Amino acid sequence: MEVNHFILALISLSCLFSVSANAPPPLSNASSPASSELYDMIEVMSESPSPFAFDGTTLESIDDLLSILPGGVDPALQQICGNTDHPVECIIATMPFLDENAPIEPLSVLKAGIKAMDNQTKNALAEVTKLSMDPTTPKTIVPILQTCIDVYNSILNSDQKSLEAISNHNLVQLSTELGTNVENVLGCDNAFKQAKLESPMKDMDAMLASIISNTLTIGVDMVHF
Repeated sequence: MEVNHFILALISLSCLFSVSANAPPPLSNASSPASSELYDMIEVMSESPSPFAFDGTTLESIDDLLSILPGGVDPALQQICGNTDHPVECIIATMPFLDENAPIEPLSVLKAGIKAMDNQTKNALAEVTKLSMDPTTPKTIVPILQTCIDVYNSILNSDQKSLEAISNHNLVQLSTELGTNVENVLGCDNAFKQAKLESPMKDMDAMLASIISNTLTIGVDMVHF
């Protein structure tokens, strides 16, 4: 199959994420044409009930999408991510955080997923903190933003406990912390919904929720100590 624009988009995005192992760019950043195209495609495929045509190729499922990914994506990673609810986001999120010296297996992908979650949460925390300190932000919104700050701090706390659980081979604690984050990530958006407002964090939260969902699936269903 001839390389299409989507493959080029994924390759480009993977390169962007690999610029710095210590400080990867935000997962939510869709400012470049490549990343915008990729995220638009993910959104359309996730919402469309019918087969999705892209560049002359009909993609009827996520499996079809995974089948056209570039050869640079390890088949083991494709297989693990393919068993999550958000396989494309799984690949995008974990690739920059995988240990090059470790085999690609559920545990290493889980660790990478937790690091990606931590990174995305810190980006969200920085953004919501900036909004809360902006003098132009309505005072009625500030308490809601504080709720979001609390939510993100809770997720960061659970991330550290999850890594500790992995070190201690404690599956019960690991499942508890990963499950807690599934509830935590809803807190910011729910606070805005209760105020009948649209959350300015909804896009970042959507990616974060996908990462959290994937880490839970991998941690509960695939990791065995």
